[in-house]
Amino acid sequence: MTRVTIERVVKEYPVRGRAAGTITAVDDVSIDVASGEIHAIIGYSGAGKSTLLRLINGLEHVTSGRILVGENDVAAMSERELRRERTEIGMIFQHFNLFRSKTVAQNVAYPLVVAGMPAAERKDRVAELLSFVGLADKASAYPEQLSGGQKQRVGIARALATNPGVLLADEATSALDPETSQEVLALLKRVNAELGITIILITHEMEVVREIADRVTVMDGGRAVEQGDVFDVFSRPQAETSRRFVATALPTQPDPEHLRRLQEKHRGKLVAVTFVDGGVDQPVVFQTLADRGIGVSIVHGGITDVGGRSFGKLTLELIGDELQVEHGIAALGQQTELEVLA
Repeated sequence: MTRVTIERVVKEYPVRGRAAGTITAVDDVSIDVASGEIHAIIGYSGAGKSTLLRLINGLEHVTSGRILVGENDVAAMSERELRRERTEIGMIFQHFNLFRSKTVAQNVAYPLVVAGMPAAERKDRVAELLSFVGLADKASAYPEQLSGGQKQRVGIARALATNPGVLLADEATSALDPETSQEVLALLKRVNAELGITIILITHEMEVVREIADRVTVMDGGRAVEQGDVFDVFSRPQAETSRRFVATALPTQPDPEHLRRLQEKHRGKLVAVTFVDGGVDQPVVFQTLADRGIGVSIVHGGITDVGGRSFGKLTLELIGDELQVEHGIAALGQQTELEVLA
């Protein structure tokens, strides 16, 4: 297993023409990825996440800072040293990047050919990898004969060919349908669990982060605006960018227009109640309200699993005498996080 440490990395590009100067794509970013961790880097287009991934495998050179893969500083390596180091860093791509003129087996074997592995040993390694990703029967097929999910499985097998300690995944599921995406994510979790490979993936989909990652870094404008355990970021996002991402993956509070329609439709007081694993549960909330003669309807939200722990928000309509409702809200506020939706 391999640790990846990114220390105060900056990447600038020169701007030519009348407004000569530089554009900063990655701005003083530090990330510590533990050995065997699945770490997601999420951001909208232009956030700098793809540039950061290219810096990790040396396809781009840092302007300043250090990138340690294990004990080796990628940022300080020569081209010859980088070619050797890249055998320790596997890479899978959004659009697969397979050789159309080569068979599945030849695609997987390509990095082994470059590494000079003997033919017999290479054949055994390819067979082992295709079996691992569930494509043993597709060795002689060509990429155009495969589905998108099968192509990505070939890409994963190829990335694993040289037994890397780190796997970089660049939007690995964004070109796939939801069901196939789940299959690919399940395979990546197997790679991590069974082979102990550290995985760094970039994505713009918070659902991918929720499904697979241990920790997450949120990027915006080239900077890391929030980092932490996935559950912590989902349950209490601090940065505005994080809050927007979380809202796309979890049924939390209604947006202002939806809230306006709910207020028009429902006559009772609307409150948003947060449910966090280890905190107050739904039966306690409903019993607290029932004990005070308050009727309850769930009008929005839901509870989901994040990193093996439950989290979510429910928007409740509280129906009853105004004083009873106020007492119920006060009692709930002592038990859990609650917000009255004006």
